[in-house]
Amino acid sequence: MTMRPAKTCNNLAMAVPLSSSLMSPKVSINVSINSSVFRRYCISTRSLILLSKTPARSAQAQPKLISCIFSKIDNSTECSDHKKTITKLYMPVLERGIMRLGATISVILVVIQLVSPVPLSRWDPSFLPPAKAVLYSPDTKVPRTGELALRKAIPANTNMKSIQNSLEELSYLLRIPQRKPFGTMESNVKKALKIAVDEKESILSSIPSDQREKGLEIYASLIDGKGGLQTLLGYIKEKDPDRVSVALASSLDSIAQIELLQAPGLSFLLPAQYSNYPRLTGRAIVEFMVEKGDGSSFTPQAGGIPIKSAKIQVVLDGYSAPLTTGNFAKLVVDGAYNGMTLKCTDQAILSDNGIDKSVGYSVPLEIMPSGQFEPLYKTTLSIQDGELPVLPLSVYGAVAMAHDDASEEYSSPNQFFFYLYDKSYSGLGGLSFDEGQFSVFGYTTIGRDILPQIKTGDVVRSAKLLEGQDNLVLPVEKL
Repeated sequence: MTMRPAKTCNNLAMAVPLSSSLMSPKVSINVSINSSVFRRYCISTRSLILLSKTPARSAQAQPKLISCIFSKIDNSTECSDHKKTITKLYMPVLERGIMRLGATISVILVVIQLVSPVPLSRWDPSFLPPAKAVLYSPDTKVPRTGELALRKAIPANTNMKSIQNSLEELSYLLRIPQRKPFGTMESNVKKALKIAVDEKESILSSIPSDQREKGLEIYASLIDGKGGLQTLLGYIKEKDPDRVSVALASSLDSIAQIELLQAPGLSFLLPAQYSNYPRLTGRAIVEFMVEKGDGSSFTPQAGGIPIKSAKIQVVLDGYSAPLTTGNFAKLVVDGAYNGMTLKCTDQAILSDNGIDKSVGYSVPLEIMPSGQFEPLYKTTLSIQDGELPVLPLSVYGAVAMAHDDASEEYSSPNQFFFYLYDKSYSGLGGLSFDEGQFSVFGYTTIGRDILPQIKTGDVVRSAKLLEGQDNLVLPVEKL
C-alpha cells in the first residue's frame, strides 16, 4: 500500500477545529402589565387631591369622591365620576416608574449573566459541550512539554502520583505573573512531603526487590537531597521563583525515576488479536543523527560552533502505545530509517514514505485516553466532548505515526513525523486541531532546537536504539 504524505500534512489541518463559533442566545427582557389580573383598589379622593395639590372639596362630597387605580376597565359606574381625572394625573407617573423598574431589572440580569453565567429562561444549554473547560480555558492543563507528558504517562504507585500531582501544580502557579502564590506552593510541597514520609514503606515496597536499593537512594535524594523537597520548601519560603523552578525540576525528575522503577511492565493486557505484534513494555530511547542535504551546518540554540551532524533523541512510551512503539523500535533496530530523507511542512517533519511497503506492521490507531487504563484501538478521540489523550499531540517535538494509505483506522507501517506545535494554529484551549487523531508514541527530549532548522531534503544518517532493548518484545513470526 502507498503512503500519502500530503494527506498526512492535510490531516494536520482538517480535524474539527475547537475554535468553531458557538451561537450565543440573545437575551431580551419584556416587562408588561396585564390589566386583567389587577385587583381593584380604591382610595379616598382626599388623599389624591392633597398629593396633586388640587383644591379640596366639601366634607359632604368626600365620601362620594372615590376613585380607582389599577382597576379593570369595564362598564360599571363605580368611581366613574373621577376615573378620567385620576388616570390623567397618575398614569404618566406609573408608566415612568414601570419603565425605570424594567430598565433596572435588565441591568441587574445582564450584570449577573456577565459575572456568573447561568442558563436563562427558555435557553437550552445542551448545545454546550461537556469539554467547556477545554474550549474556553486559554491555558488548558494539558502537558505542554514532552517531559511532563512522559511523567504523567507512567503507571506508578498511587502515593507517588499524589506527590507528583501536588508538585506539578507548582509549574502552573509559577506561570502567574507578578505576585506569585507562594502560600499555595508551600501548602502543596508540605502535602507532598507528608505523603512521602508517611507512606515510605508503601512507596518502596512497590519497587521490585532487585531495584529497591536504587529506589531507596533516589527516595533519600527526593526528601533531603540538594534539589529535594526540603530544599524546594526553603526556596519557597524565601520567595525565590528562579530557585523554586530549578528545585522543582530536580524533585520531579526524582519522582519520575522512582515511578519508572515501580512500573516495570504494562498494567493491562493487549487484545488477543494483537498478541503477535511487536510491543514495547516500557520506555526506550531512540537517537537520530541528522545531516543537511545541501552540506551546510546546524547551529546550536545556545550559540557555539556550527555542526555538520545534529543529534535528536526521542523517548518512546510503551506504557501508553505499546504496539506503535514496538513496531517503531523494531524498525529502528532493523535499520529501516538509516539514510532516510526528510520532508517538511509548516507543522511537521515527515519521514520519507519511499520505504518498502512490506517493512513494518500495519498497526491500528492506538490512543490512550486520559483517565483510562488501556488504549483505544481504531478510534479517534472527540476533544469537543472532553476526551483528551495521555500523550497529547499539542507539544513541540511530539512524535506520531502518519495515517495508513488505505484507512485512517490504521497507522502507516513505517512513516512517522515530528510535530512542530504552534499555538497560533491551535484552538481556544491551546490544543491542536488534530489532537486525538494520530497515534502519538513519544517526544523529542534532546535536539528540539534542531527541529526548526531541518529542511526538506535533509537526511537521517543513522537511527539506533540507545536504551530499552530489554523492553522490546518481538513476535515469533510476522503475521
